[in-house]
Amino acid sequence: MAITSLSLILSSGVNLYSQINTYRQSLEDNVEIYAEIIGRDSVESLLANEGLAEDKNLQILSASELIENVHIYRANDDQTIEFFASYNKEGIAPVKAKIDQIDQIYLPKIAAGIIEIIRPIQHENKVVGYLYLRATADELQTLTSNSILFSISVLVACLIICFLLTLRLQRAITSPINGLVKLVQRISRQKDYSSRAELNGIKELDILGAAFNNMLQRTQEHMQRQTIAEAEQAKLNISLEEKVKQRTNALKEANSELIQTLEKLHQFQRQMVQNEKMASLGDMVAGVAHEVNTPIGLGVTASTMMLDRLADMRKAFEDKTLKASALSKFIAEGEENLNIIYRNLNRAAELISSFKQVAVDQTSENNRVFSFSRLMDEILMSMRPKLKKVKHQINVNCADNLVVESKAGPINQIIINLIMNSIIHGFENMEQGQIDITIEAIGDTKVSIEFKDNGKGIPEHLRKRIFDPFVTTKRGQGGSGLGMHLVYNLVTQALNGSISIVSEEGEGVAFTILFPVKKVKQDKTQVGSFL
Repeated sequence: MAITSLSLILSSGVNLYSQINTYRQSLEDNVEIYAEIIGRDSVESLLANEGLAEDKNLQILSASELIENVHIYRANDDQTIEFFASYNKEGIAPVKAKIDQIDQIYLPKIAAGIIEIIRPIQHENKVVGYLYLRATADELQTLTSNSILFSISVLVACLIICFLLTLRLQRAITSPINGLVKLVQRISRQKDYSSRAELNGIKELDILGAAFNNMLQRTQEHMQRQTIAEAEQAKLNISLEEKVKQRTNALKEANSELIQTLEKLHQFQRQMVQNEKMASLGDMVAGVAHEVNTPIGLGVTASTMMLDRLADMRKAFEDKTLKASALSKFIAEGEENLNIIYRNLNRAAELISSFKQVAVDQTSENNRVFSFSRLMDEILMSMRPKLKKVKHQINVNCADNLVVESKAGPINQIIINLIMNSIIHGFENMEQGQIDITIEAIGDTKVSIEFKDNGKGIPEHLRKRIFDPFVTTKRGQGGSGLGMHLVYNLVTQALNGSISIVSEEGEGVAFTILFPVKKVKQDKTQVGSFL
């Protein structure tokens, strides 16, 4: 029905459209013929300038039911156009002159139930005037309405006939199909695959019934084979369940052993990380102790010399042999020795203070307020015993007024591990390398640390596993492979931040560390407490 309806609608629409266009074209042709005839008949009147005579001639148009108004305009030699003659059908109101629309209605124009046209009147290839013709389009509308009504009537009649034929055909086809549906429903409820569909004489439905009966036959045979297979499967399941129980018990025992091994491995890993921290702190203690010995030894030497000179002066004073020149020399030497003692003791105090703060930071996980630039100075000072043995250059770019509240201990350990990693691995076989550390605040809530060196870089196969535990290129040479793993844990766990690496072999390495902080506005009265 849908296809039939669509086909009828399309064919009716095309036919109706063609008829309306034919009626329209016929009306336009008639109007153009009238305009051509009237224009030729008015040439002599235009040339003789006899407008009244032309008015009488145009009265013959009253015999036409089509034409309502006719205007004839005269074209003067000075290019002006004037009204010449007209015709108005009885009972039709005159229309105003269309001189200003001469170029707009050359082709027939249909609107509001009328059709208009303006054509030039020529004599010997010269335009002597223009003809305006206005005719009724009622006949076109009447023909159009009749065509639409006729097409709709035919369409409805055809659809009704098609619907009645469809109902009759539907009953002939659906009855056998309904019988087949009922058979399928009964088989699905009762699981009786021995039933068969009856043939009814319709070729296509008989083919469907035969295929359905064939399917029932195969299903019945399959169900019989399945019953036999299920019996065999039941026997196999009994033996299989016993095997599964045995395998499950063995798997539980293996899982228990694996969990214990994994716990021991985690405990060993934590112990190795702790040992790495303590080894780093131990190296720092030994280095600082050695560094402190130098100023203290110079102070001891200067104080010993002062004691010896003081004993000589006491003896000369008691023997009353003390001279003014000797006293003046003693005073000058005393000032010099005291200055030496003061400078070296002050140097030792600074080293001990820096080491004390670094050691406290490394063993503390608490937040404190600190100046980032001062923290970097303390870290580099604590590493001075190791750094002075190499010619590598370390540049720190950090604002002096960057004061934050965070965990200084993890930051301390991260910087030390990165510097030592560059010295041991990055600058291997290099006489002089360069490390650039840039620290800057990102807003009031985060700090970024960018650590770069110009060493030999990291190969791709190691770069992907650089933060995994026990990954090292110094296996068997004192390297534990826990340095960068410790850095990663400190950044991600202690500081709740992130760390990324960019490196190409032979082009150095760049670490970017980003972690949250609480930025503190620096008050001049509190600078000492921050430091």
